[in-house]
Amino acid sequence: MTVRPLVLVLSLTGAASALAQDAAPNFPVLPPPAMGAAAATEAAPIDRVLAGDWRSEANKARDAYRHPRETLAFLGVQPGQRLIEVWPGGGWYAEVLAPLLRSQGQYTAAVPRPGKPGDNTAKANDKLRATFAAAPAVYGTPAVVEVDPKAPVLGAPGSADVVLTFRNAHNWVMAGNEAAMFKAFFAVLKPGGVLGVVDHRARPDQPAAEMKSSGYLPQAYVVKLAEAAGFRLEEASEVNANPRDTKDYADGVWTLPPALALGEKDRAKYQAIGESDRMTLRFTKPGP
Repeated sequence: MTVRPLVLVLSLTGAASALAQDAAPNFPVLPPPAMGAAAATEAAPIDRVLAGDWRSEANKARDAYRHPRETLAFLGVQPGQRLIEVWPGGGWYAEVLAPLLRSQGQYTAAVPRPGKPGDNTAKANDKLRATFAAAPAVYGTPAVVEVDPKAPVLGAPGSADVVLTFRNAHNWVMAGNEAAMFKAFFAVLKPGGVLGVVDHRARPDQPAAEMKSSGYLPQAYVVKLAEAAGFRLEEASEVNANPRDTKDYADGVWTLPPALALGEKDRAKYQAIGESDRMTLRFTKPGP
């Protein structure tokens, strides 16, 4: 989930919901395999989910940037796990993860608690619940848990196998509650549990002040943040890397798709760059 700085930080989920409708890639994208009866029987669970007809064509097109099959494989996600996605925003990954765990496991969406009834965050949370409720055959019975970002508790201590968050760490840095969030991840995971973090990767020499405005974070900063909470870095992947991203835009990461903050100005240029260069990190909670 990616939002603009300042006031929009207060409505993280609402902004992300809007972003989910943005432009598709401007280069050819191979479609997922057709899911005829024979193929559906033989395909791996993740392939069946990615080819699901509940996913919009625009969302499927973004697989070329977000690499869900490879990303989830790297993070060790599989049926049977108790998985929490933190700040799912518009639900791009929720519509993959909840069906994947529908028959085996449990998917929980941890969403920010609204500041007041009816605000953008409340509307986004209600929309996610409505999406799940409208298609129980697809999603099963996922849980939606509202969390206070200033004093986050994601569930009972040691109750989750996996915690995932996609493009949210920069928002917590901007809001100043990143340490509390990572401590909450550590608390809810069982010993040996996995934390997966994907976010916009800054240049190593990015001035610290830009973390509050650009949307990019130095990878080393995120690693230190997780280690300070007690995690151990297992591995970093380049599956979501994008060397075309120069990371020097006046409007920060929101200059690129899907936000395209400049509108039609240099639109083709930014679409050719594609979505941001992203770190993909797998941490574990040490245990016996």
